[in-house]
Amino acid sequence: MIKTIEGVIEAILYQNKTNDYKVIIVNTSEKDLVCTGFFMDIALGQEIQMSGKYVQHIQYGEQFEVKSFFKLKIKTTIAIQKFLSSGLIKGIGARLAKRIVNHFGDNTIKIIEQDPLRLSEVVGISKEKAKNIYDQYQNETELRNVMLALGEYDLSPAIVMKIYQKYKSQTLFTITKNPYQLAIDIDGIGFVKADEIAAKIGIQFDDIERVKSGILFSISEFCLQGGHTYCPQTILCNNTSELLRVNLDQVRLALEELLFKQELFLQVYDETSVIFLKSYYYREQYIAQKLLLMANYSEKEDKDQEWNFEAEMAQTEKELEILLVTEQRDAIKNALTNGVTVITGGPGTGKTTIIKALIHMLNKKKEVVLLAAPTGRAAKRMSEATTFEAKTIHRLLEISFTQSLSTEKNSVKQFFNKNEDNLLETDVLIVDEVSMVDIFLMDAILKALAGDRRLVLIGDINQLPSVNAGNVLKDIIDSQKVKVIRLEQIFRQSQKSAIITNAHKINLGEYPIFNTKHTDCFFIQEHSQEAVKNTVVDLIQNRLPNKYQHLDKKKDIQILAPIRNGMLGVHELNIALQDALNQSNDNTFEHKKIIYKVGDKVMQTKNNYNLSWHIKSKSGLLLEEGTGIYNGDIGIIKNIDKCEKCMNVVFDEKKNVVYSFKNLDELDLAYATTIHKAQGSEYPVVIIPLLNVPYMLLSRNLLYTAITRAKKMVIIVGIRDTINRMVDNNREIHRFTSLLYHLQASI
Repeated sequence: MIKTIEGVIEAILYQNKTNDYKVIIVNTSEKDLVCTGFFMDIALGQEIQMSGKYVQHIQYGEQFEVKSFFKLKIKTTIAIQKFLSSGLIKGIGARLAKRIVNHFGDNTIKIIEQDPLRLSEVVGISKEKAKNIYDQYQNETELRNVMLALGEYDLSPAIVMKIYQKYKSQTLFTITKNPYQLAIDIDGIGFVKADEIAAKIGIQFDDIERVKSGILFSISEFCLQGGHTYCPQTILCNNTSELLRVNLDQVRLALEELLFKQELFLQVYDETSVIFLKSYYYREQYIAQKLLLMANYSEKEDKDQEWNFEAEMAQTEKELEILLVTEQRDAIKNALTNGVTVITGGPGTGKTTIIKALIHMLNKKKEVVLLAAPTGRAAKRMSEATTFEAKTIHRLLEISFTQSLSTEKNSVKQFFNKNEDNLLETDVLIVDEVSMVDIFLMDAILKALAGDRRLVLIGDINQLPSVNAGNVLKDIIDSQKVKVIRLEQIFRQSQKSAIITNAHKINLGEYPIFNTKHTDCFFIQEHSQEAVKNTVVDLIQNRLPNKYQHLDKKKDIQILAPIRNGMLGVHELNIALQDALNQSNDNTFEHKKIIYKVGDKVMQTKNNYNLSWHIKSKSGLLLEEGTGIYNGDIGIIKNIDKCEKCMNVVFDEKKNVVYSFKNLDELDLAYATTIHKAQGSEYPVVIIPLLNVPYMLLSRNLLYTAITRAKKMVIIVGIRDTINRMVDNNREIHRFTSLLYHLQASI
């Protein structure tokens, strides 16, 4: 039976310097106890808390075999300073905490406990304040002990407070028993940090709790990095073994326990054992079940003997002044009658026209229709193209947030108000840019739709898949379980655009054509990183604005890079472009190595539905206000107020948003962005630096996605060989997903 004992190290009888195994004597409240185990970084006089069990040694008698231990008294002045500045004692900030520790050093806690009036020796502390500090110190005994005990483990006071709120009086016991529980329960602590803590408190490297936590970390990282929804068992075991430096048998034993407790799921696909995170498995299973349920629903064309599709279609063409081709008419007919319809096609194939005609006919049938897209920019484009309101999927489903202190991670959690118990009030839901939709969003969409409603999914199968887990659009199309309309005809007005014709060439494995007369596709050859970067900067700073006076350097031209790091990555390009386009240094603010200036082009990097905005007239009259700035939204910094610790950013040339300096993690420079980040957006002019692209990114669909972000002009700077290699590489980066299996397995 595991017991927990506290005491002070009296002697170290034996130590193995290669692995920190020690035999020590610990003075407890009852007796001196011989303890054995792996003790890292301990010293005589150290007060510790140990978890373990009593054993009877044949030669030496009773001993306490330590499984893990925890140092109870802080050892460093850094830890003392961190505790004092944690906010637990009101009136002591970071500067005062530093002065106190500089004055009293290692004796700081002793002074507070035994002679608190001496605190008045420190500049800024009166005797009355010293007494107040002592009173606060005494009042929060339990939390104080936790703060002091965890002070040496490089945890911020905010994280320590989260830990305490979760475990209360059991905090030290829980961490001593299994520090890896932190990675499960506490947002902000992952496996790496938990493993550091475990090493410091003496958890053995092959402890089964460490191996189990390592497995969960490995599969989470595998799915997160690759967009997978499961991991082949062999890969998972090998990755974990390499990460933890333990043998495969130990990994397999820990995996068996996780499977037995249903923390992970095992399935066999094509005679290969694969492992799922529970939430991923259930989501793909539900998506398949709900899609098949909805696909089996269909509506008679001639219900009530009043609806004549051909006649209504002809009338719609007349009223909208359009002429639809056969595949467009098929798409509309299927969307009107089938429970689930997928419409896929590249640029210039008439997807927008289909949506407009479909909405028109649904309105004539007096049916309620809702429009949605994964990102704010995609929803805005959808609204502008159709003249009907489109919302982000998150906004449509009414995203909300709650503070969670459950068995899940202790953090702010998001949920949707529209769900199985509060369905969307619609007859038809049309979702655009579905290639960007991951399993989490598709699961939420389907939960909010009644089974007898219709769902129209529109997307370009040749674009990049979602950033997060899943390959939803491709899996649905490949399953052949729902009606799919493929749009292949490029319309006459689109044939005049080299952007569109080159995009289709790329899809067919043909090399794009540049620099022809009256073209909108250009290629500039440069062979070095420095030359490519200089050319990109010169294009946006001089050549394009000088030739096309109507172009705005910041609003109309976007750099799309395949990578983040390196000279031609997003970070370096943003610095170079900022220096070229915004040379003023009068009003700046630095946050995490990013220097923000008034006039900078910036991008919101995550959906923030609670961020307030307002629109005012030139005279200052409030015209409109609301909440919500979305991932990919681009704005210009108008003011930086260091006194108020905030900056003003204007989006869409009208929405004014105030960012606290604390919230700048959501804001990045946007002169350049990644191709992945640009998906769902369009820009008048796109410049793409392509030189030495990493092998994993030499793909046809990455080049295709980049080119199709441009509305009026695209310029590639680099070497032709890179373009050709991307076109030649039709190898899709494989994603391990199970949606296709679930769809095809259902009868």
